[in-house]
Parts: sequence; C-alpha cells; structure tokens
Amino acid sequence: MDKLFNASCHCGAVKFSVKLTDGFNTIRRCNCSLCRMRGAVAVSAQLGDITFLGGEDKLTEYRFNTQTAKHFFCSVCGIYTHHQRRSNPSQYGINVACFEGVSPFDFPEVPVMNGTTHPTDTKAGALIAGYLRYSESD
Repeated sequence: MDKLFNASCHCGAVKFSVKLTDGFNTIRRCNCSLCRMRGAVAVSAQLGDITFLGGEDKLTEYRFNTQTAKHFFCSVCGIYTHHQRRSNPSQYGINVACFEGVSPFDFPEVPVMNGTTHPTDTKAGALIAGYLRYSESD
C-alpha cells in the first residue's frame, strides 16, 4: 500500500514529499565509511516518487569512492536528506528522520547492511552485517 510522507531537513529549507510503495520494509542502516559517520536510518523510494516542494537549490551533492552514489545534504543545516543508491540507481535512500512524525527510534530493530563490501562488488549480493536495536529504558 502506497503511503505519502511529507519531509524536510532540520532547518526546513529543503521540503519534499516521498511516496513509499513498500512502506518501511526496506528500512536499513549501512556500515560503509560514510554511513557509519552519518548514522542515518534509510528507506527506499523510486526516483520518481520524491517531489521537492521547496529548497531543492539548497541541496549539495557529495560523491566518493566509485563516484556512483549521489548523497544529498541541506547546504544550510547539513542534514542528509537522501541519496541515489549505487546498488540500485533507480532508487533513492531516504533519511527516515526527515519524515514528519517518524523517528529512527520508532523501529526496534534495523538491519545493518554490509556496505564495506558493497553488493555490486561481490557475487553474493546484499549481505546483512548485523542489527541495530533500540529499546527504551525503564
């Protein structure tokens, strides 16, 4: 069931909406060098399922290593909003913390993908490196 989410960066300069055709079933973290440092939980959306409502000109792009994945950040507040995926260039990975009413802490368990050995670099495909678990303290 498709669900539409409104989203923005921290300062609100970048505003967008995202249609998720598979809900939060693609939620994940990654252990590549960039994802380890940014710490975001992402979910997949098709390229055509993101609509910028304002501030697209405030986005800045970062690429590294193979220069394939395009990572986008607000140039005002620095928040990572989304990236065009290397493993599936027809999709964006969207930072769930940008969605209105959604927190990365809403998910008790998030798979962590092995991005240090990228799925396109091996015949094994995407591998889970572990799980990030969250539980509230008593």
